[in-house]
Amino acid sequence: MAGAARRRDGHVTQERMLEEAMAAIAEDGLASLTMSALAERLGTSGGHILYYFGSKDRLLLAALRWSEAALAGERRALLDRRTTAERKLDDFLRLYLPRGPRDPRWTLWIELWARTAGNPELREAQRELDADWQRDLESLLAAGAARGRFAPLDAAARASELLALLDGLSTRVVLGQDTGPGTRPALEAARAAAALLVPRA
Repeated sequence: MAGAARRRDGHVTQERMLEEAMAAIAEDGLASLTMSALAERLGTSGGHILYYFGSKDRLLLAALRWSEAALAGERRALLDRRTTAERKLDDFLRLYLPRGPRDPRWTLWIELWARTAGNPELREAQRELDADWQRDLESLLAAGAARGRFAPLDAAARASELLALLDGLSTRVVLGQDTGPGTRPALEAARAAAALLVPRA
């Protein structure tokens, strides 16, 4: 693994560091992710990682941004898909929810939420990333209502309420409080809530 992470000059790219950080979180949890442990996985030095990120908080934020950028691409593809608004909403729910208790993206979100009160950089990043999800869900709901697939609604309010509910369900999955295999109970709960908040026309 370390050999694949290194370029010929022995340096590790920033993207590779982020990939490996997310893999380490998925395998061993966030508590075990230290700069030295990540450096060992990558076959480089902790100083090399610190050169790019400066601190563990900034590494975690960069990893979250990198993960969210990939999901933003999936959201754009979802919104552009030629299918019904109901199907798009269901796909959106699936994309938002964690893939299981070891989902590294959601592990990062929960950790960073706890740190945002005392860290303006993290707080601003959270607002920015949340706004992207809000904007795309609003767009999906408004388009569905305009096409007569959903009943008339306040897209901004419904999107905000649904995202808050998804955050709670996702936290339960990551903390292992959701019963049943994988994310199925959370997905079913999300679908039931979406049916109430976003009724069909």
